[in-house]
Amino acid sequence: MVRQKSWLPNGVWIPLPAGTTVGELADRLRYLMSRYPTARTRLVFEPDGAVRQVVAAAGEIALEVVDAGDADPEQVADALRLRYQDATYDFTADWPFRMGAVRKHGVLTHLVIVMCHLVADGSGARVLFDELDERSTSAIPAAQPLEQARWQSSPAGQRQNAAALRHWEGILRTMPLRQFPESGDRRQPRHWRGEFVSYALGPALDAVRARTGAAAAPTLLGLFAVALARVTGINPVAVRPMVHNRFRPGLDRVVCMLAQYGLCLLDVAGISLAEAVERAQRVSLTSYKNAYYNPVELDDLVRRVVAERGGELELPCYFNDRTMLAKPDGSAPAPAPAAPRLRDAVSRGTFRWTTRQDTPFEPLIVHLDDVPGAVQAIIFMDTHVISPADGEALLRGLEAAAVEAALDPAAPTAVPPAA
Repeated sequence: MVRQKSWLPNGVWIPLPAGTTVGELADRLRYLMSRYPTARTRLVFEPDGAVRQVVAAAGEIALEVVDAGDADPEQVADALRLRYQDATYDFTADWPFRMGAVRKHGVLTHLVIVMCHLVADGSGARVLFDELDERSTSAIPAAQPLEQARWQSSPAGQRQNAAALRHWEGILRTMPLRQFPESGDRRQPRHWRGEFVSYALGPALDAVRARTGAAAAPTLLGLFAVALARVTGINPVAVRPMVHNRFRPGLDRVVCMLAQYGLCLLDVAGISLAEAVERAQRVSLTSYKNAYYNPVELDDLVRRVVAERGGELELPCYFNDRTMLAKPDGSAPAPAPAAPRLRDAVSRGTFRWTTRQDTPFEPLIVHLDDVPGAVQAIIFMDTHVISPADGEALLRGLEAAAVEAALDPAAPTAVPPAA
């Protein structure tokens, strides 16, 4: 949040059923704030720079009602969402939720909700909105953030953190110093965001899973590593996959920010695409196990290793596969579509650059989401680190690797060995 100069708000607006009253929305907001400790958590910044989270026992929050007048209420709802997201956020004083409603001629039409990313990750947000719709009265899981903090401070929690840091240090000391070739196309503004909609990636991944028996997440990770090595020419490939960290009992239904980035190193040279997927399956398990750590201590470790390796170590790209929220590994993969159908699906894919700005993103981060009938890949990148052409090639290359593997898993990765 500090690097990107953003409180990372997530916002939505939704149409309201006819007859919804302000009182009902107030009850909904009261339920949300009362049920989830993260909804009433604010920060305290200590003089030494340390940050503490403080969970309030009680408080008041405003529900704003905006009259649309003669304007389109849907447009008013979206403008309200943007106003909430763009407004300055005070971590020490503001509640991490902002809720408002749009009213037209005395009738409520839309609900707007914006929350800080500290409230929940993707899995937690899904639980929150599911329970908000049904107004669940079931007991909340015992492993709420305060209890998590107690465990993290215990001997068992400290052992977990120490093991995770050893895993990270081993990779940081052995991974290639450079992760990206020199960008030959540095732009101003330098930070770009792009979107690639692929109609072939989903069916191709299903086919690869059917042929290899691999789980969905490592299949995608392995093929992404192949695409990254092909574009950058750098191998082994270091990737920081987002891990949901909900493996332990009692954490699967907690509304909080549990997800953290892991770290894995994949050698994808001189092997088949199926072998790349198999290696990703093995390596990712270790990465997932060691993606639960103290981020302050990890930052200290990274700074120390970067300095000891001469200050030239480039940290790897981030990879956030959010498709698993919609397609769990228990779903049945489909057989490979015929080659002409896959080629037709490839031809329908679209890519566009959507944002150019001076405010920084990470050097390279790729998000993948399910959208109706397709998979959408979103790239955030620094053009002084990776060129726009290579950024687009990376997303299209992921689709290409998946299609190749769907048609012939024994096809080579076409990645040269490390120099």
